[in-house]
Amino acid sequence: MDDTDIKILRKLQERPDLSMVELAQEVGLSHTPCWRRVKQLEAIGAIRERAIVLDSKVMGLDISVFAHVKLKAHDEDTLEMLEREACDRPEIVDCFSMSGESDYIFRIVVKSIAEYEVFLKKVLLHLPGIASVNSHFALKCLKRTTKLPI
Repeated sequence: MDDTDIKILRKLQERPDLSMVELAQEVGLSHTPCWRRVKQLEAIGAIRERAIVLDSKVMGLDISVFAHVKLKAHDEDTLEMLEREACDRPEIVDCFSMSGESDYIFRIVVKSIAEYEVFLKKVLLHLPGIASVNSHFALKCLKRTTKLPI
């Protein structure tokens, strides 16, 4: 990746809705070379997707829970099943495999604490291999971004 690629990525992080013509103008390229670079950045996985970021509070999803998950077993089948099922749950918006005391941390968004309690009892505790879940409720979000420091 060269400086022009980084410029393209910075612009797309700021404004993912830019048309190719606008993006090319912003980074000082003509349309076709800019398009080729964007396609190359997509091909190598630097650009995974373009998304609209919604405000969870406005959407009525007022509760963010950080669930620290410990597993009973760490065999490959259990890990793969857990990861697949966690990724299929829309309430789990972030899922990290961890080192340290927790095996995974899930960020879960729900409408209420009562809704989380039902999700915990009916879904989380039934995911493959779960030994325990330690839940932490966010009081306030001070920073939330999808922009990487490039």
